[in-house]
Amino acid sequence: MLRELGELGSVKAVAETMSVTPSAVSQQISLLQRQVDTPLTRKEGRNLVLTDAGQVLADAGAEVINAMATARAAIGEYQHDASGTVSISGFHSAGQALFAPLVRRLAGMRAGVPASPARAGVPRVKLSDEDVAQHDFPALTARYDLVLAHRMDHSPAWPESRVRVIPLAHEPLDIALAVDHPLAAKAELSPEDVVDCAWVASRSGYSPADVLTAIGAVASRPVNVVHRINDYSTAAALVSTGDVIGLLPRYTASPALNPGVTLRPLTGISTRRRIDLLVRPENLKRSSVQVVAEALQEVMAGMVR
Repeated sequence: MLRELGELGSVKAVAETMSVTPSAVSQQISLLQRQVDTPLTRKEGRNLVLTDAGQVLADAGAEVINAMATARAAIGEYQHDASGTVSISGFHSAGQALFAPLVRRLAGMRAGVPASPARAGVPRVKLSDEDVAQHDFPALTARYDLVLAHRMDHSPAWPESRVRVIPLAHEPLDIALAVDHPLAAKAELSPEDVVDCAWVASRSGYSPADVLTAIGAVASRPVNVVHRINDYSTAAALVSTGDVIGLLPRYTASPALNPGVTLRPLTGISTRRRIDLLVRPENLKRSSVQVVAEALQEVMAGMVR
């Protein structure tokens, strides 16, 4: 307003230009005046005009306005740059299943026709594995642009006041058996079928441990967990010995499986977990993040099919 007063020469003209009342202009200039010791304006007839100090401050204000406009333009370019780098964290089974196909998919997009607007910019990704308990996933969005997270159907929903949620899959956890295990002859298994077996399971706070708790509750007796291992490749290797059975996700466990392991669905309880992308609202405004999120959705959809 001080700048416009110097240009236009009257409070009334400033008010008309800025679509406010003359009193609002006067109040704002008075507020500014209280923050400096040197007079910024003086009366010249019926008009209020700038002093030399006021003109200096108005000129400095113009530089501030220009810097803010430049910053907004830079932010806009950053948000619309589809070729930036996107950081992603994934829990172990999701990383094993999705990271390599994602990199291949983005490389294929990058190798597309350069003249096509759809190929104008393809982001790079920076990948990390973060295998945390379910309630700790939202906090990872402070460090990563996209967070691959999982939770069981019955567990608390993600805090959507803090993060945006992009659903990827609704994945069952199946019973993992050695191919020559007696239970492998059945097409599906019940809690009563499996409760008395020796198990390899994840640590508490992770999806397989939640399902085992439910199996014990339905069968009315505790489950015998011999090994506590979060890595699905190691769990699958132990299952293949026939000494224990386990729980493995139907879609994302495929890289961890070996020919000695087979999967069977479990009936009678809910074994499904939700695999979601968590992202902070401001990061989702970036074109590069949107491109990678869409690519992850397509990779997962192909895996489910």
